[in-house]
Amino acid sequence: MSNTIHLLPDHIANQIAAGEVIQRPASAVKELLENAVDAGATQIQLLVNDAGKALIQVIDNGKGMSPEDASMAFERHATSKIRQIEDLFRISTMGFRGEALASVAAVSQVELKTRRAEDELGCLVEVENSKVIRQEACTAAVGTSISMKNLFFNVPARRNFLKSNAAEMRHIMDEFIRVAMANPEIFFSLKSNGQEVYHLEAGSRKQRIVQILGNSYNAKLVSVSEETDYMNISGFIGKPDTARKTRGDQYFFVNNRFIKSAYLNHAVNAAFEGLIAKDSFPSYVLYIDLDPGQVDINVHPTKQEIKFEDEKIVYAFVQAAIKHALAQFSIAPSLDFSLNADIQGLDAVSKPFTSNQKDAAVSSSLYKAFSQKHQAHLIEPSAKSELKSWKSFFEPSSQDSFPSDASQVNAGTDKQIFEESYTGNRLLNVPVIQQYLQVQQTYIIATTEKGFLLVHQQLAHERILYEKYSLAVHSKQAPTQKSLFPIPLELTVSDKVLLDEILPDLQLIGYQIERDDQQEYLIQGTPADITAGNEKHAIEMLIEQFKHFSSDVKFSQREKLVRCMAKQQSIKSGTGMDEREMTKLIDDLFSCNTPTISPSGAPTYIEYKGNYLEQLFNK
Repeated sequence: MSNTIHLLPDHIANQIAAGEVIQRPASAVKELLENAVDAGATQIQLLVNDAGKALIQVIDNGKGMSPEDASMAFERHATSKIRQIEDLFRISTMGFRGEALASVAAVSQVELKTRRAEDELGCLVEVENSKVIRQEACTAAVGTSISMKNLFFNVPARRNFLKSNAAEMRHIMDEFIRVAMANPEIFFSLKSNGQEVYHLEAGSRKQRIVQILGNSYNAKLVSVSEETDYMNISGFIGKPDTARKTRGDQYFFVNNRFIKSAYLNHAVNAAFEGLIAKDSFPSYVLYIDLDPGQVDINVHPTKQEIKFEDEKIVYAFVQAAIKHALAQFSIAPSLDFSLNADIQGLDAVSKPFTSNQKDAAVSSSLYKAFSQKHQAHLIEPSAKSELKSWKSFFEPSSQDSFPSDASQVNAGTDKQIFEESYTGNRLLNVPVIQQYLQVQQTYIIATTEKGFLLVHQQLAHERILYEKYSLAVHSKQAPTQKSLFPIPLELTVSDKVLLDEILPDLQLIGYQIERDDQQEYLIQGTPADITAGNEKHAIEMLIEQFKHFSSDVKFSQREKLVRCMAKQQSIKSGTGMDEREMTKLIDDLFSCNTPTISPSGAPTYIEYKGNYLEQLFNK
């Protein structure tokens, strides 16, 4: 009987490893850009064709490689970053595992050109399916140019699972932005299908943030800068009035490496507590610098999840730094605990408070002014007090009594409800002729023959709009309300890519958005139910919601857009409604195919029947 356990061939092992490292084109972009940064480049260019499926090329002016290093770079676990186990615990470079190029070469066709400054000729290496098929000397500029073609050409199943070009391009731009934001001293450019998308000149961190996120951020940023022996934190946070209902632009960098940390994000939210609504999220770009030995970055293949040696210290420091920054700019109140030398020299501080001085202070008129007798909240007990008979306020009057039979009160008036009010200690039942009643500007009470319905106005309206927009995108186009004047849209590059992706479905819903000669977007028309003057904000919020809702793989792009539109345009809690508006809302709700639940699965209303109400009153 033959043995069943055997070693995998190198090319199969490489493909398995590549599945962990290179999940989509954006993964390869991240690895190649970080290699360029580690090479000491001051200029980095990224060229992409067909959203990275056809070509990903990174050109840098770094230190380059020798011919021997160029061929060795494609071997598994070949790296120049670490030499011994101790190096693993003080990593200062972006890469260190030696898996990136081997993984790239396992699932694509790679061409590498590189030259060091001291060499006259460069080196050309071509690798396909983990095998070097060509290596020769060539003319090349100082630095490295690496081209990755036909991604997943030998793994067709993986290629078929890639998203649309627009979706994959957004992921590429996210990785590009993270690397560029972490290294503002480096020039970066991004070209997609021959068209330049980003041109980022070297500069300060704030300049880089404004270049990427837009000029509107220039006046919205608050500087954060704190230094201690343990760690330093710097960067910028958005002012409280710029907080969004969805997670906006939030970036954490630890030793210039982008990370995702729910723990540190909670620290930021805690610092903004009381300044923004609970359901809002602040924007921030924060850089944390500390000893590499205090963090473990070898936790996840993407290196975006790290472990701190002492998370509590980092949490407290981040929170305190943000609070201090907000206070410095008079955004939040601040208490200064620093000691003033002049105050410390006063007799009241330097000399002890003797018993004789205490007796003298007690007998003074100033002390008496602050005694209990003179406090504003003191209520002296007296016969004249109006509160001595407070218990009688809640005792029912012997003269008035409630009808024993509820039917005696306006029997047969199904559409009438009762408004109850106190006058003194007498309860009056005043019939009010109205079918609906709004409670707390959030709920609508609708009477029925058997009881009443408690309708959640926002969830009910979400259901109505969801079915309306679903019908529009699947069968017929919704009506469009033309704008009197075109409304320009100021969007970031990544938001423009997202808008291009969802634009066909937006047109079905009722939006008419076109481009001008400068390739800027103009709103020419909106759905009929969009409030005039709110067109630009509606688009911006829709893009923001869709951006952070897009990770949900359960729904198609069109379904996500419809749900975002319904949520955004629904009547929000806290909005007052008159009788006509409530009537229309209830009528539209029960005209829906599924009136009982919202698109998110929450109930739109709760029914209270008469027998249940009787149980509440022990009848």
